[in-house]
Amino acid sequence: MPSERIHPGPVGERPDQPATDAVLAERAAAGDRRAFEQIYRRHTARVHGLCLRLTCDRERAEILTQDTFVKAWLALGGYSGTSPLGAWLGRIAVNHWRDQWRADRRARRWLVETGDDGSLERIAAPGRGSGAAASDASILPLLAAMDLERAVAKLPDGARTVFVLHGIEGYPQDEVAALLGVSEGTIKSQMHRARALLRAMFTEPRRVHHEA
Repeated sequence: MPSERIHPGPVGERPDQPATDAVLAERAAAGDRRAFEQIYRRHTARVHGLCLRLTCDRERAEILTQDTFVKAWLALGGYSGTSPLGAWLGRIAVNHWRDQWRADRRARRWLVETGDDGSLERIAAPGRGSGAAASDASILPLLAAMDLERAVAKLPDGARTVFVLHGIEGYPQDEVAALLGVSEGTIKSQMHRARALLRAMFTEPRRVHHEA
């Protein structure tokens, strides 16, 4: 870890204006812990929200969030600034979650092959996202009157994971496919499934209400 150094602001930077993410990242990469603390305070809520959607478990989300910022501190020297810092942090979180998800998937496969089915319940299912403000314009207007967090959490694992990464976080389909190790066709299929199930969640309560 680089030694701690506190760097003055660039020439022309007003002291009453908050430093940009790019400036904070540059300072933090040089060892300025105070700059990194500002990055943490500025982005921790969004990163934690993403981690909670991916894990659907508050304890695992807290750990994943902390791991994300530890990895970010160590990797800031490689941050190019070509993408927003928030998106860069999000990718660190997703990549770390992906590694854990693959490890859990291998563990579940081993338990099934060895016949230890009862142990499956002791492994938290990965990829359990729960929604927030999302970019999927075809679904979210329909869900405006619902608790989107709870609705997305009810989706099956595969559909939920894809919807969180592609529909909510906005990762391209090819990138989601690469992250999960599946084909783009599978991603499209899971997105279609997620949309259909979310529409059903929205329309079914209204239908029951009117029939009552």
